[in-house]
Amino acid sequence: MLKKLAPLPLAIALVASLGLAAPAFASTAEHAPAAPSAQAAAPAPLLQAAELKALIGQPGVRVLDIRADKDYAAGHVPGAVNTPYGKYRGPKENPGQLPSEAALTQLLQAAGVDRDTHVVVVHAGSDHTDFGAAARVYWTLKVGGLTRLSILDGGTKAWQAAGGALETAAPQVTPSQFSYRYDQEQVVTSEELAATVKAGNAPLLVDARPPRFFAGETRTDAAARYGTLPGAKSFDNAQFFPQGGTTLKPASELKALVAQSGAAAAPAVSFCNTGHWAATNWFVMSEIAGNKSVKLYPSSVVEWSQSDLPMDNQPSRLSALMQDAKRALDK
Repeated sequence: MLKKLAPLPLAIALVASLGLAAPAFASTAEHAPAAPSAQAAAPAPLLQAAELKALIGQPGVRVLDIRADKDYAAGHVPGAVNTPYGKYRGPKENPGQLPSEAALTQLLQAAGVDRDTHVVVVHAGSDHTDFGAAARVYWTLKVGGLTRLSILDGGTKAWQAAGGALETAAPQVTPSQFSYRYDQEQVVTSEELAATVKAGNAPLLVDARPPRFFAGETRTDAAARYGTLPGAKSFDNAQFFPQGGTTLKPASELKALVAQSGAAAAPAVSFCNTGHWAATNWFVMSEIAGNKSVKLYPSSVVEWSQSDLPMDNQPSRLSALMQDAKRALDK
């Protein structure tokens, strides 16, 4: 449940915190190879298999495989350490909630991740939604203070398709002394977002879910109500991938899509049901298109819907009951 809304002066401050202008940002090269001085320069946020291959075994590089234990054990990128996606997520009632700083500290220390480590996140790549898991992990690492971060485009599937070898042995890792701390300026909470909506100064709210969720025609089980956040704009995260594809479209196309969404420069908040699909939108808008005033609302619609906060596109009570009955039959 949400806490009591902040008084008006605090609400105004929160509005200001969400409305910061985007800083200048050098545009990302269109899937360009990493520069030879990659250890000194900031790594590219998106890597291709050949680029990762060149990094394997280099000091200061840690590959994190976020698949389930059994999938990791069956074969993974050489040298990768297994940190399953669930470790970065909240409880069943809302997986979008943030895990504790202590839990993330323990996880990353055991993986040998330090503040200056170049972390490459590798997902399964089975479908485009797998990218959302990698993007959510990337975001979690970034708000915890890590700055040298990349995602392997297409994940393990793309690695294998490019001829990359897999190994089954888990590497021996020297634990780090890293201490995870959330940068609260990068985390959008229900309280502060509700304050901006109430004040009429909300940033652009981008719903990353498929259109039927936005339209109030379906919901995830953990959500208490159908619909979307007040004034939100629908932008399905699947648009960033070719039809049926598991790798992102070229950077020029991604930037054009971000411009169409209205999030090329304006302050924006990406959300979905539990901050998974929304992480894909955040990653493309922030890390590829360069709009650093885009933020992620991790708890998203599930937490928002469990309160008495207003929602758009809510069906009538009778329609909602009928939709619930249909959902039950479809299970």
